[in-house]
Amino acid sequence: MDEPIEIGHRVQRLRAERGLTQKQLAYPAYSAAYVSTLEAGKVRPSETALRFLAGRLDISFEELVTGRPAALATELRLGLTDAQRALATGAADEAADRYRPLLAEAERLGLTAERTEALLGLGDCALESGELTDAVARFEAAERLLEGEPLHRRARPIRGRAVALLLAGELRYACYLLESTIDELNTGGLPDPEALVLLYAAVIGPYIDMGAHARAAHAAELALALAPRVGDPALVAGMHRQVARTFLAEGRPADADASLAKAQAIYRQLRLGADLAHCHWMRGYVQAQNGELRAAEVELRTARDMLAARRAALYTAQVEVELADVLRRLGRYEEAAALLAELLELGDRHGAVHAGGAHRLLGLIAQERGDTDAAEEHYVRALALLERSGASGDLADLCRLLGDLLRQAGRTEAALDAYRTGLGHRAAPGTTTLGPAPAAPTGALRLSR
Repeated sequence: MDEPIEIGHRVQRLRAERGLTQKQLAYPAYSAAYVSTLEAGKVRPSETALRFLAGRLDISFEELVTGRPAALATELRLGLTDAQRALATGAADEAADRYRPLLAEAERLGLTAERTEALLGLGDCALESGELTDAVARFEAAERLLEGEPLHRRARPIRGRAVALLLAGELRYACYLLESTIDELNTGGLPDPEALVLLYAAVIGPYIDMGAHARAAHAAELALALAPRVGDPALVAGMHRQVARTFLAEGRPADADASLAKAQAIYRQLRLGADLAHCHWMRGYVQAQNGELRAAEVELRTARDMLAARRAALYTAQVEVELADVLRRLGRYEEAAALLAELLELGDRHGAVHAGGAHRLLGLIAQERGDTDAAEEHYVRALALLERSGASGDLADLCRLLGDLLRQAGRTEAALDAYRTGLGHRAAPGTTTLGPAPAAPTGALRLSR
């Protein structure tokens, strides 16, 4: 709401444009003297008084107190819903092109909620495109705008920032952000299911990379169990968008906003598809660890296809690291090497953990084919990448592989150095140096382990 002097001048201008006297505007609820005092900016009018005056002046309450026509804000929200649809069903770069002008317009109009939504959308676009620095900046800006809001309202930017940090190789901090938020939501007594799905799905990645396989499996189970079940949400959301356009054309912004709120809720559910792809990814990973290679290939291809359909190149390539490992173990070396080459073509944008994983697999393929020089080169490159990330389990395994290779070549001292490095990162399978697991959902949302 603007300051009293600005509202007063606006009332005076609108009254004059309509040819009303102060007495006519005030009748029957107020006096001409009150209107005169208000127009001079000498009193802060109540909401009741402003709603009465807005009705007499035939404008919306929002326009009277802010100077912005209500339709402008509604049109902006409609644009955000269209951008949200583009991100939920299409490519990140196309959605980002929609979000950028909407963010600028929200900033110009001073609309905090719409500005926050645009920042979150741009952050998600940057994540899917692999622009991690930009993603972190967008999510941090959204968090600042949501400061003081309930925790479940801040779950989206927290999750986004944590995922960006994970992809950049900052595993422990990403895990801390996600676990502490999950714990606070669940111990609060009324956890928000959508927020929990986002957070549980996001924490799977750092759990796996840090060797906390039991926690990762449980998080995947919780995310899949909490995921909303809808028939064809895109059709329903599209209907609400079209209804909103009709209401807006009829000069009914409040009804348009109500329809847009329904559409946005559905598009948020559609966004969960990307997170559920990570759960299929986790299932495939666990099956591969148990030697169920054919089943693992099916799950990992499902995850890869779900992400590829969204043109999420970064995540797609990362799933392909796990898929390549399964294909290697099935003896399909050429397919595996082709998948890994696609990941490495992304350069530095994919994060150290997955690049290191790609080089490790290429080293295994080279070693199994008898090319020990190429194997050593890939292992050394993987080691340099993983040492930056804190992926202890991967580092220990890699040092063992490199040590064994060097020992077999008769390079005993170099092999001992590799083994010593690995011992410094050794951790028991399925463990982590993280603290206690976050609290589980309570009440009706509690699931059995």
